[in-house]
Amino acid sequence: MEEGEVRRVLITARFDPEWIARWQDRWPMLRFELYPTRHPQKIPQEIWREVEILYTFETLPPPEWAPRLRWVQLHSAGADHVLEHPLFQSEVLFTTASGVHAINMAEYVFAMVLAWFHRIPRMLEWQARAEWPPDRERWPLFVPEELWGKTIGIVGYGSIGRQVARLAKAFGMRVLAMQRGEDRRDRGFVFPNTGDPEGILPDRYYTPAELHAMLAESDVVVIAVPLTPETRGMLDEAAFRAMKRSAFLVNIARGPICREEALVRALREGWIAGAALDVFEQEPLPAYHPLWRLPNVLISPHVAGFTPHYDARAAQIFEE
Repeated sequence: MEEGEVRRVLITARFDPEWIARWQDRWPMLRFELYPTRHPQKIPQEIWREVEILYTFETLPPPEWAPRLRWVQLHSAGADHVLEHPLFQSEVLFTTASGVHAINMAEYVFAMVLAWFHRIPRMLEWQARAEWPPDRERWPLFVPEELWGKTIGIVGYGSIGRQVARLAKAFGMRVLAMQRGEDRRDRGFVFPNTGDPEGILPDRYYTPAELHAMLAESDVVVIAVPLTPETRGMLDEAAFRAMKRSAFLVNIARGPICREEALVRALREGWIAGAALDVFEQEPLPAYHPLWRLPNVLISPHVAGFTPHYDARAAQIFEE
């Protein structure tokens, strides 16, 4: 880069223009262009020819459109949606927003876990009917289970899993974590006073080969691994059969990590007690899908990772 030369930065995610102005003031050697679109063809070709840094969710050009592109910062924590794109196969550097979802997704996990063990869905059913059950029914129906002393198994100990562990310890839970490799420290972006930077919270670590052993110990199972060829279908029939019949599953990662046909059987036939699902193999989840009609399932429309503060938190990661 020659002295005085300006690098072009293209942003296709929807950011508040105030953030763009802040970055422009902070880095005058960069020229920021904001084009909030998912369609690369809607961006002028002259911009693609000059851009060196791209901030986007999935608006990726063919490699030949952007000969100067060197770095793509994804607006998402995962990269599974771009793995097959030719640009990802090129020499361009890709980084993600891993860490930005940790706070709200961990809170989602415990919103679902508390709702399940404190019988909130059942309470709402009776409320809708405007009925107060007699005492002989009230206690069996509504007496909650404490989280204190239960075991939570976290499948994938990244930024989200570590914040889940932090909250679990506050509830007095025993924490198990599945992680690849021996380095327990968090090498990614961490918001202050969140997560488990040194990896000291789990009572025990498991390798992916030991997944079923961890599942067998867990009262709550949280899926927080990225979707990769190795994790696709990781939670299959054998995994569900390894779990406790009283176990509660929470999937905040990606739908294809669970074999949905096996999951439906597990829920119908009582291999596990229940599940909270925010992600699915097909999204939106089709109206005919059997998961809609299972009484032991809490369904949300892939919203666990969203927050009104998302742009500010993603911007902070970009600034780091």
